[in-house]
Amino acid sequence: QVHLVESGGGLVQPGGSLRLSCEASGIIFSIYIMAWYRQVPGKQRELVADISGRGTTNYVDSVNGRFTISRDNAKNTVFLQMNSLKPEDTAVYYCNTRPTMGPNSWGQGTQVTVSS
Repeated sequence: QVHLVESGGGLVQPGGSLRLSCEASGIIFSIYIMAWYRQVPGKQRELVADISGRGTTNYVDSVNGRFTISRDNAKNTVFLQMNSLKPEDTAVYYCNTRPTMGPNSWGQGTQVTVSS
């Protein structure tokens, strides 16, 4: 069963940067598309970015040009570099495969708060 541990969130001012990390275990990491998702209270979790095993990336329009997803298959880790952060980026960020491995596959997430 997949186990996902996210880290790197925090409080940052608008325009600032954060780098999120997610370490996965229990899967053959390199063969999966990995993705970052985010959720704010009262709203559905949304896809932010994904990356194939070979490094092909996709981004939702609202973060394109500001966020960069990357992965290290040797360390079973996926990253999200977030620059030029905006208050509307405030959310709990999660990683998972795409498609996800079901409702019980989510980790605890990491809180990102963008505020002055």
